[in-house]
Amino acid sequence: MHEPPIRSLVDLEERLSRPSAADVACARRLDGDVLVVGAGGKMGPSLARRVHRAYGEAGARHRAFAASSAWEPGTDTGLRRDGIETIDCDCLDVGGLAGLPSCPNVLCLIGRKFGTEERTDLTWATNTLAPARVADRFSASRLVIFSSGNVYGPVSVAGGGSRESDPPSPVGEYAQSCLGRERVVEYLSRRRGTPCLFFRLNYAVDLRYGVLMDVGWRVFDGEPIDLRVGCANVIWQGDANSYAIRSLELTSVPPRILNVTGTETIRIRELAEWFGERFGRRPRFDGPEGDQALLSDASECRAALGPPEIDVLALREWAACWIEAGGPRLGKPTRYEVVDGRY
Repeated sequence: MHEPPIRSLVDLEERLSRPSAADVACARRLDGDVLVVGAGGKMGPSLARRVHRAYGEAGARHRAFAASSAWEPGTDTGLRRDGIETIDCDCLDVGGLAGLPSCPNVLCLIGRKFGTEERTDLTWATNTLAPARVADRFSASRLVIFSSGNVYGPVSVAGGGSRESDPPSPVGEYAQSCLGRERVVEYLSRRRGTPCLFFRLNYAVDLRYGVLMDVGWRVFDGEPIDLRVGCANVIWQGDANSYAIRSLELTSVPPRILNVTGTETIRIRELAEWFGERFGRRPRFDGPEGDQALLSDASECRAALGPPEIDVLALREWAACWIEAGGPRLGKPTRYEVVDGRY
């Protein structure tokens, strides 16, 4: 699907939260409300809005709730203005979950990556203890637990990416804590009979951040591009939002694993050269191109939920237009080039 470029934050949020026909069909089938826990981060607000809009277009009377311990300025106000109830909730507080509504469908986005080296204890608590408390509190619900492709570790670029059946090989404490999250939730799922799904996502792009934006802005600003990790997978965050909603229907005991990313494997050098031609600026490269990268095979996701609506060609065009217009950025690089797992 090829749509016109995104020109503003309002347009960006509208596209990210616009439900697809498949989302609306899923909303008609879902039984009960949806709670997004950890909704104050990069992905949570547009995901909560997409659920809310899908219910509206489906004619369902169910509701979307959004809970977080830390809201970006104005985020909770905007969600409430759109008809979504927001709740302040610290899942690391023993009593923090008590006030949450008992929704039958829960999307758990709680996670911490950057700053791990300074506070490994906080990363482990956020990535394991908090999701475990969510799983325990909502043992009678269906749970989609956001995870990461980092649990696999780097693989050969020639291999096509890690599959759900591959054994984990996490590098560094962030990746290890992501696997820890899955293990403790799996234990609770088996013990309590809670249907779950581990949503192993990498890397989402929403124009304010993402691998495409990291590379594009470096070319535009004349900064060197590290080639130690020569390839990456990306997915439009709107498509990731859609997959997250529809993954609620794929939960199981024990938890199902689902790799979530785009169809193509992009080469960082080729991407930088494309941006260079587009901007009329020669890209600068740093170091030899590596032969390993964090790559996931998402063919199982596509078989279950269909292909992404936005491909890399359209997404890189959106990225270029956003950069040329001086669009805002979150200042949170993906650090896709990290090879030692230290964030």
